[in-house]
Amino acid sequence: MDTVKQALGQLGLGSKEATPPEPTPEQVSELKEKYTSAGQSQVFTFYDSLSSAEKAALFKQLSIFDPSYINIIAAKALSPPKSDDGAKEATTLEPLPESATASIMDSKAEDIERWYQQGLDLIAENKVAVVLMAGGQGTRLGSSAPKGCYDIGLPSKKSLFQIQAERIRKIEKLAVQKAGNTKTVTVPWYVMTSGPTRKPTEDYFREHNYFGLSSENVTFFEQGVLPCIANDGKILLESKGKVAVAPDGNGGIYNALVESKVLDDMKVRGIEHVHAYCVDNCLVKVADPVFLGFAASKNVDIATKVVRKRNATESVGLILCKNGKPDVVEYSEIDKATAEAQDEKQAGVLKFRAANIVNHYYSFRFLESIPQWAKNLPHHVARKKIPYADLESGNTVKPEKPNGIKLEQFVFDVFPMLPLEKFACMEVRREDEFSPLKNARGTGEDDPDTSKRDIMGQGKRWVQAAGATVTSEDPEAGIEVSPLMSYGGEGLESLSGKTIRAPAVLEME
Repeated sequence: MDTVKQALGQLGLGSKEATPPEPTPEQVSELKEKYTSAGQSQVFTFYDSLSSAEKAALFKQLSIFDPSYINIIAAKALSPPKSDDGAKEATTLEPLPESATASIMDSKAEDIERWYQQGLDLIAENKVAVVLMAGGQGTRLGSSAPKGCYDIGLPSKKSLFQIQAERIRKIEKLAVQKAGNTKTVTVPWYVMTSGPTRKPTEDYFREHNYFGLSSENVTFFEQGVLPCIANDGKILLESKGKVAVAPDGNGGIYNALVESKVLDDMKVRGIEHVHAYCVDNCLVKVADPVFLGFAASKNVDIATKVVRKRNATESVGLILCKNGKPDVVEYSEIDKATAEAQDEKQAGVLKFRAANIVNHYYSFRFLESIPQWAKNLPHHVARKKIPYADLESGNTVKPEKPNGIKLEQFVFDVFPMLPLEKFACMEVRREDEFSPLKNARGTGEDDPDTSKRDIMGQGKRWVQAAGATVTSEDPEAGIEVSPLMSYGGEGLESLSGKTIRAPAVLEME
């Protein structure tokens, strides 16, 4: 019976998690002392009036945090340390050195092929894993479901999760073929959710049978949270029995990989190379062998994909060399002259053009070092209107102006910790690899319609390159090519000489 319960639990089909028992007076006293010593005793204001279940829940939540550490990071974020003389240090910005960069646009075909084959070999050797940052909800899209569940309107009705799962299945198949069909190839997929998206994401994968992947090779883990802090530095209660919390930013991925034991699982599997990306990019090449081969051939610890900045005024973060270290600089931090500067070697091309698309490679050896540096990463402040419990009445107040801060880390905060020789950057074509889903339909930019257009446009280019003729009453109509049929435009030779009427969807051969 216990075995059955255990199996059901693993499948998420067992009984709901039991309510934690109410902590003992000794446990409460010990935890209260920690918060009191840190000047944060207000979180226990209503503790004695709570029900047993509420006490257990609040105790469990408060036990996650170290209030002294929260004080330190909040103080640092609110009052960043200044240089000794109080003067602002001069910042030098330069593009990354050529030794650290490559571009799909102007690399030699033989180099790209070499990277592809090297990356495919690494996948065939089961040394590659994929980490997906999927904590966001589709709120701006008019959906409360996880963003990865969203249907952008393709003829196939596939969600972002399904498209990405099928790309993993296809690259595994290509790697098996490369290895001579003699072995099993697995690219484990680690899906980082947030608290609100964890259960709906897991349910969605189960309902769709993991989109053809083995459930043993899909692992869900959760992004961390941090307490919201009032302007006076106090931790805010959201209600009498709950602390107000917010996700710790995409930079929270580093701590989450350790805390969730994902790194332990990778180590057992023999993973050496990790591709990490965001769920909202419908064109993402999951476990891209070219990118993996490029990074591995340079023996770097972090590599990043970029697209070329559209123009000098596009509001994107840029990957560059800041004070001699790899870094990301936001558009708002760059003056007009710097933004408009031209590349001396290429007429009409911006000098600073490497737009960050949050698409990264990590060596496993570097990720193993997370515990040594994670606490050194800075926390950034977002000033917000945070609903809070009034400490007199206990009623929840919805403020009309920002009353506190949310603390978050950014995934690129780690870049400056690396020496330049351990960092690399690959420029890819925007139309082939980057189409983010951020806005509601009808916005005309980074919305479901542009995502659909970009996938259908890519498919049309692929079938035309394979020798097919595309006809349509609508010149804008495209073709959806299933990832199960082609990962990156390869394997479509059978379409040569055929006529396809768009819009169309091509599934398996």
